[in-house]
Amino acid sequence: MRDGRSQIRRRIGLRLWLSGGWIALLVLGAVLAPWIAPQDPLAQDLFTSRLPPFWMAGAEPGYWLGSDSLGRDVLSRILHGARVALVVALVAGLATGVIGAALGLIAGYYRGWADLVISRLVDIWMAFPPVLFAILLIAVLGTGLTSIVIAIVVIDWTRFARVVRAEAMAQGAMDYVASARVAGQRRFGTMLTEILPNVLPTIGVLLTLEMGIAVIVEAILSFVNLSISTDAPTWGGMIAEGRTSIHQAWWVLVFPLVALFLTVLSFSQLGEGLKDRFDPVLR
Repeated sequence: MRDGRSQIRRRIGLRLWLSGGWIALLVLGAVLAPWIAPQDPLAQDLFTSRLPPFWMAGAEPGYWLGSDSLGRDVLSRILHGARVALVVALVAGLATGVIGAALGLIAGYYRGWADLVISRLVDIWMAFPPVLFAILLIAVLGTGLTSIVIAIVVIDWTRFARVVRAEAMAQGAMDYVASARVAGQRRFGTMLTEILPNVLPTIGVLLTLEMGIAVIVEAILSFVNLSISTDAPTWGGMIAEGRTSIHQAWWVLVFPLVALFLTVLSFSQLGEGLKDRFDPVLR
């Protein structure tokens, strides 16, 4: 039994290290993109269009992952596209978590009419298809990072609200909450000092998962030209462009697709690893 738990802990640790390592590397590359990118991501040169990656015949120095049909460096565009993806993931994830968790805490702890109103609102909100809802919001608000963040927050706050509500209801039935109430602590203070700290691990797991979802949503919107400017490097925009030239320059599609896949997978595995790490049975 002890050996089995040790193996599970090692697998969880490996999952956390691999996923956290990729995200840390991505953050470092995004922050240092203006200095480490080999080329200007917006510079066009038709004489260097569709250059292959460095290991293939016909490659040129400075274009490590090749170039697209307009001669723009693929690696430089991936690094600068990571900045857009991570900004959306961080800002939208935090805003969604704060709003959804706050409503979930109120509904789960106070119960009564507050729970009824918030739960019905969640049910109504979840009846809308999320991707179509996001596209509709962007069409109304206009393109740009701010509009993308608002769209993600408006769509995904329900995910936090439902899970945190269930956790708050479970924690609210514990003896330590009753003891705090008997000691004379107000309900709002009990929610903040007793319920919230015990729900934070769940919120942290949801936050990492939400960041991965935000990256996907931004990629989908940029794929259909509803993100930021079409000239600005985004992973979804690069995938859309590479799709049209897959037979002539496969690297324009494959490399941003791999970066997107690894990023979303890392956020997902980081969330799963944190969930297992905080599992009281394994602890």
